[in-house]
Amino acid sequence: MSRDFNDLLRQAEQLSAKIDGSEELPRVERSLRQVLDASQELWSKVATTGSQDIHANLLLGTKGVDLPQLTQKLETLSSRKTFEPLQPIADSDIQNFLKNESENAIISLIESTHHKTFERLHDRHRKKVRQEWHAEKLKLMNSLLGYSKHVIDLPVRQEKSVLNESVFGAKSCLDQQEMAYAQCIIEYNQAVIEGTVRPNLIKSFSNVATNFNDQKVGELWNIVDSMTQLPPQLMGNPLEARTSPNMVEALIHQARTYLENRYKQYMSSIIACNMTAAKRGGVPGTYSLVRGYVAVRVPAGMLGLDSTHVEGQPLWPLIYYCLRCGSISAALQCAQQAGPGMEEMCQVLDELKSSSVHRLSPKMEKLVRTQYRRAVRNTTDPYKRAVFCILGACDVNDEHSEVAKTADDYLWMKLCQVRESTENTDSGDQISYSVLQSLVLEEYGEKHYNANDQPHVYFQLLFLTGQWEAAIDFLVRSDRLRVHGVHMAIALQELNLLAMPASVKSPLLVIDPKDAVPMRRINLVRLILIYVQKFESHNAREALHYFYCLRSLKTPTNDSMFVECVSDLVMETREFDAILGRLGADGYRLPGLIDAFNGTEDNITAIIDRVAATAEKRGQYEDAITLYDLAGVHEKVLSLMSTLLCQVVAKPDNEPGSLRSRLSMYAENISERYSGIQLNCSAETAATFYTLRDLIVFFNQFSNQQYHLALETIQKSHLIPLSNDEVEERVNKFPRLVEEICKIIPDIMLATMNILYSQYMQLRGASQAQGHLQDQSREKQMNFLRERARAITSFAGTVPYRLPGDTNSRLVEMEILMH
Repeated sequence: MSRDFNDLLRQAEQLSAKIDGSEELPRVERSLRQVLDASQELWSKVATTGSQDIHANLLLGTKGVDLPQLTQKLETLSSRKTFEPLQPIADSDIQNFLKNESENAIISLIESTHHKTFERLHDRHRKKVRQEWHAEKLKLMNSLLGYSKHVIDLPVRQEKSVLNESVFGAKSCLDQQEMAYAQCIIEYNQAVIEGTVRPNLIKSFSNVATNFNDQKVGELWNIVDSMTQLPPQLMGNPLEARTSPNMVEALIHQARTYLENRYKQYMSSIIACNMTAAKRGGVPGTYSLVRGYVAVRVPAGMLGLDSTHVEGQPLWPLIYYCLRCGSISAALQCAQQAGPGMEEMCQVLDELKSSSVHRLSPKMEKLVRTQYRRAVRNTTDPYKRAVFCILGACDVNDEHSEVAKTADDYLWMKLCQVRESTENTDSGDQISYSVLQSLVLEEYGEKHYNANDQPHVYFQLLFLTGQWEAAIDFLVRSDRLRVHGVHMAIALQELNLLAMPASVKSPLLVIDPKDAVPMRRINLVRLILIYVQKFESHNAREALHYFYCLRSLKTPTNDSMFVECVSDLVMETREFDAILGRLGADGYRLPGLIDAFNGTEDNITAIIDRVAATAEKRGQYEDAITLYDLAGVHEKVLSLMSTLLCQVVAKPDNEPGSLRSRLSMYAENISERYSGIQLNCSAETAATFYTLRDLIVFFNQFSNQQYHLALETIQKSHLIPLSNDEVEERVNKFPRLVEEICKIIPDIMLATMNILYSQYMQLRGASQAQGHLQDQSREKQMNFLRERARAITSFAGTVPYRLPGDTNSRLVEMEILMH
């Protein structure tokens, strides 16, 4: 031993001498502490890696995975060599050349398929993004009203009232005005549904508006009532009818009549406040009213007035204000009392009085214009100039600000000057109806008339010039007046007077290039949807009545807009029972809110069917099943139930409220109700549903370890063989099974094999407990179980269906363990 130590010492000294003599390698000296620290650092690295490998081996080893062997296989795999272009081979090597060409063709096919797949994926993704953005854009547009640049907040004003209780028992979101309008809509719809005489919707709204204690709102409805007193028109494009010559004449007449009657009321109020100055006395009639008004409003000795007087009042103010309040007879009386020099004016007024269209003949108008150019244009009397311009449509660009001091006066004068024919006028000295509309809407607009502070004035100008859609759009953009604008649009639509765009998906206000300038179209569908949006969740009954106003409109797919809106409302609120009704204990449908609208069961069923189709399209299959069941569409009920059941039937999840638990309960309910009745579905659909229902029972019994009952259930299903004699029959029957059943077959075989294995182990354990006693009866039972297991594995290996990867191996493994 000492000799060995001496040898080691000598060798160590030699090595030390060699190192000391070398100049290339530096000598490194470490203390024991440094060596210890370095060794601990190396050990910590090795220990960490080793610990990870150990945990990985333990985890994967329990699943039957050999980690070292798997690691080696993964390291040897390389996709780069698989898809690298192959090296060209000389043409003389025919065998390798053909092999190389075929492999190159396969590789190029894979690459092209890969490229096309990614292109299609990219295109679909981009298309989906565009669709989602378009949908979000529509939602955003729905939250904006008209041309407003700000998002409009829809305030919810809640007031205590008996009427403010919704059908769901919650507090209504409708205020007093909205509820009053809604009641009018409900009464009108009831008359439409029952086929009785329909009330005048505008009169109903106008009467309701008188209770709002807002004089301006009452005036708005008076304007609408006056302007809609038009001759009957044929069904068709409302704008084409409204721009026809006869309709334009009627619109001008109605607008002038309204302005004249309103001014007459104004005169009466002024005189009532100035009885002493007016000196009207007790004489009735328009003439005495005008004379008293002129005495109050036109100061005595006003500069520039004509010297002619009648009963102490200047002549031309009397004639002007008589015309202003629509009394041509009173104007003629003034001219006749003026004496000599007024013969021509008397002749003009007499012809105007006798005209059925309230207009002079072309010859007389030409005479008035000639006299105006010769003697009146330069006169200092503003009332005289105004009278001639009104009668002869002269100087249409003159605003007559000394006389026409309000927007009403200006509009009335322009309406008197409107002429469509150019035969008797100079083209530069004429104003047409469309030009007047453009002046009000586009040239002057909201800013000129201070529409924000005086909305009723601007609305009046628009509506009296036949621009009803633009007027309604203006009201809708005002929080305070929106409710009135919406109901004006509904009333006009019921009279076929509202111009709407061709598509219900258009913006709220639309300018169609095909229409006459400056006409607009308003989207009633969007308007009602925006209005109903704030209360549809709590006031479904009122929302349905507003949607019923859209019954005559069609969607782009030619479906009823009413049905479409009801479908969206039901899906949004999920109040299926309250709106569509529900099934009673006897299986018949109990009425819902929708029953108040169509009456016939077929129409209501069609609505429910449409809502169910919408739910199915959105992937809400449970809701779709309930709705189809409500509509009695058995084919859809059972097919959708089968689609859902096949996904959960093999999952051992029976927690209350889980999808499997809900479907299981509903399947039992359907089975009870459909028992003994004629089903409107194919035999295959019904058989699939009942088979899946039985399989739920089987898997429930399996999870509860009720093995005998489970085997009886699966044997009755005739899906898998439980004896060798049944294998061929089940294999031949398998291709006729539907996909929903085929997908569950592997789970059925595994569950059945587990049952057989558990029963076998139970018998085997009992046999061992008896001290190896031979029990022929028990052995027969074990052989019987082996035969059943062998039948299942034979079926699994023969059936023409690709089973999941480990199904066969697990089945064979359990069968082997039973020997």
